[in-house]
Amino acid sequence: MHIETERKFLVKDLSFKDLAIRSYEIRQGYVAHDGGNTVRVRIRDKQGFLTIKGPSLNGISRYEWEREISLEDARELFLLCRGGSIEKTRYIVPDGEKFFEVDVFYGENEGLVMAEIELERPDEPFERPDWLGREVTGDRRFYNSHLLRNPFKLWRETLDNLV
Repeated sequence: MHIETERKFLVKDLSFKDLAIRSYEIRQGYVAHDGGNTVRVRIRDKQGFLTIKGPSLNGISRYEWEREISLEDARELFLLCRGGSIEKTRYIVPDGEKFFEVDVFYGENEGLVMAEIELERPDEPFERPDWLGREVTGDRRFYNSHLLRNPFKLWRETLDNLV
């Protein structure tokens, strides 16, 4: 288990796609999510993953345990998922020494594009590309487990200045 430290941002435009070095199709669901701890199953292209995350320690960091599982096991675990699934394409975009993971959401969360960057520590500096918008780190509305229960399409209009 390790501590994951990441910051999340909305994305202003799709210019990041020209910089992406690869992309994945992702489907994920939640076996359990109680607002703090989550048990997530994910299929990324043809690979399965099981992830357990603890509650946020400071709005930026949290404990994370992840293991690759068979595609068949992942498909079976989706039968236990509550509330459906999240579908998105993830783009890997290099930026200096780091990489942004940029998610373009589909279905009930269509129109939402978010980028996250994993850091060694919460105050670690990083380059900020022009396509990066408003920071939403720690805003629970943008957690994937929240988006499953409260899809973006239901509250998008309540946001002032989206990016």
